[in-house]
Amino acid sequence: MSKQKIVIIDDDESMLETLVSFLNPEDYSIYTASESRKGLEIIKNERPDLVISDLKMPYMDGLELLMKTKKIEESIPILIMTAYDNSESIIKAMQFGAYDYIEKPIEREKFKILVKHALETKRLSEKLAVLDSENKIEPDLVNSLVGKSPQIREIMKKIGRVSSNRMTVLIEGESGTGKEIISKIIHYSGITKDEPFIPVNASSYSSTLLESELFGHVHGAFTGAVKDKKGKFELAGSGTIFLDEISEISYDLQTKLLRVIQEKEFERVGDESIIPLKARIITATNKNLATLVKEGQFREDLYYRLNVFGIYMPPLRDRKEDIPNIALHLLKKINTEFHKNVLKIPFEVMELLQSYDWVGNVRELENTLQQAVLLAKGDVLEKGNITFGNNKNTIDVKKEQMSLEDVEKEHIAFILRKANWDKQKAGEILKITRPTLNKKIKYYNIVN
Repeated sequence: MSKQKIVIIDDDESMLETLVSFLNPEDYSIYTASESRKGLEIIKNERPDLVISDLKMPYMDGLELLMKTKKIEESIPILIMTAYDNSESIIKAMQFGAYDYIEKPIEREKFKILVKHALETKRLSEKLAVLDSENKIEPDLVNSLVGKSPQIREIMKKIGRVSSNRMTVLIEGESGTGKEIISKIIHYSGITKDEPFIPVNASSYSSTLLESELFGHVHGAFTGAVKDKKGKFELAGSGTIFLDEISEISYDLQTKLLRVIQEKEFERVGDESIIPLKARIITATNKNLATLVKEGQFREDLYYRLNVFGIYMPPLRDRKEDIPNIALHLLKKINTEFHKNVLKIPFEVMELLQSYDWVGNVRELENTLQQAVLLAKGDVLEKGNITFGNNKNTIDVKKEQMSLEDVEKEHIAFILRKANWDKQKAGEILKITRPTLNKKIKYYNIVN
C-alpha cells in the first residue's frame, strides 16, 4: 500500500523541521513549504491526504489556503496551527471546513494522534465513496416517505389508494414518526396537489381560539375580533386541511367538527352564513383514539367519521431496517441546511444507529444526526460524534427536581457547546431566532 501524503506549510523553518521530526518518514510521504503559495502548488500537484498549515503567513494566510484547498479537493482534511489564541479565527477555520485547529507550542503525542485520526478519516472517506454514490437521494424528495420495510411498503400502497380521492384519513402513530409527512404525500401526490395544504396543530390553541382558527369569525364575534377572518377550512378550499393532535380538541368542539363532517358545511363564529366544506380532512394523533372512545374522552361517532381510511405509522424501533435509508436521506437535508458536506456513514456507525431504540423516532434521529454533522471534521459521520438522548430506565433524581427554566438553560448551553458557540447553527437546532437566543443567553447568564 502506498504511503499517505502529508503537506506541511509554515513560514517558520524551525517549526517545519520540528513537525517533520514528530512524524516517522517511513510511514508517510512528507512535503514541506515555507511559503503558502508554494504549498498550494504542492497541494495541486500531489493531491495529499492531509494538509497542515500555519494560520498567520505572508501572501496568503491559513484560512485562504484552506478555502483554496477545499476547491481543489473537498475531502482533504486540513489542520490549522496558530500561536495566537483567537476565538474568531477558530470559529472561521471550523466554518470553512478545517478538520481541527491546534495551538502552538505543539505537543508531540497530541500532534501524532491528531494526524493519525485525520488520515484515518481520509482513508475511510475514500472507502465509503462507493456507498455515497449508490445512495444518492434527490433533494426535492425532502417530504418523501423513506424506507423499504414491509410496513412502509404497505403504507405506500395505502397512500396510492387514498390520494386519488377525497376520503377522510386518520393517521395514528407515536410522536416523531412522520405523520405530517404522510399527510403531505397524500395531498401532493394525488388529485389535491394543485390546491392548498393547510396544517393545524390542535394542541397549540385553547378550545375557543381553535374554533375561530378552524371556522373563522366575523367582526365583533368576541372580544378582540376587530375584523372578519377566514378559518382554516375556508382557506383550504378544495385542498387538504390537516388536523394534527386531533385527540386534544375539547368535547364541545368535537361535536361541532362532527356536524361539519356530516353536513359538509360550516359557519364562521358569530355569523349565520353557510360556507360549503370542499376540503379533504386528514387527522393525526399520537394517542390511541379507540382507547379514548372507550374511556369516554372522544366521541365514538366522530371517531368513525374520521377513521374512514386509517393509516398506522409504526415507531422506528419496529422497522430498524429502514434506518440506513432514513439516515442517508436526512444527511442530505441537514447538509443543505447547515452548508456541510458530510455524506458518508461507516458500517460501525450505521450499526450503532440501528442498535438504538429511538424513543423520539425519526425526529430524534434527525436531531442526533444534526449534532453529529455539526461536529464532523470531514465528509464522514464519525462514531465519536453520535450522542444519544437519555434512555435510562431509572429516573435521574437531579433532573426530576429541576425547574423548567433550569432545564431550558442546561439544554441551550449544551447546544451552544455542541455548535462551538456558532449562534446561527445553535438557533437552527433550537428552532429559535438569533435575537431570542441572545436574550436567553443574557437572561440565563450562559458563558462560553
